[in-house]
Amino acid sequence: MRPGQAIIAADNPMRKLIAFRVGRQEFSVDVTAVREIRGWTSATMLPKAPRYIRGVINLRGAVLPIVDFALRLGLPASEPTARNVIIVVQVGPKQIGILVDAVSDIITLAQSRIQPPPDIASETVSDFVRGLIALDGRMISLIALDLVLPPDSAVAA
Repeated sequence: MRPGQAIIAADNPMRKLIAFRVGRQEFSVDVTAVREIRGWTSATMLPKAPRYIRGVINLRGAVLPIVDFALRLGLPASEPTARNVIIVVQVGPKQIGILVDAVSDIITLAQSRIQPPPDIASETVSDFVRGLIALDGRMISLIALDLVLPPDSAVAA
């Protein structure tokens, strides 16, 4: 073993996450759910879609709904620029695009470093956040992707 190398127990598996920013907050998702990261593309609006659905884009012949993650969290809407990105993720049988400000990091850490959100968290936090990671003076929220779109969402992927 090299100096400084940690011993990882079998009951403490490693997780690989992609961290991204929305406003001044950082969030993360499991890297295995991410299909691609692409630049902002204007979306075609859908009538009567939930407010947080920015619209849909054509992704190699498939219709991909774009979720404005800021709006989904109850934050002010994003004003997309060329610097924004869409993280294309697989959520069960669906693919969705999540509009974020920027991808900030790829993180590999032991599962034990992910702490549960505090009991005093708001309903919005408890709806989406599955864990918190304190890393290098930052606090990163681990998101439950299966709850980004509600199960009865009218937007087909």
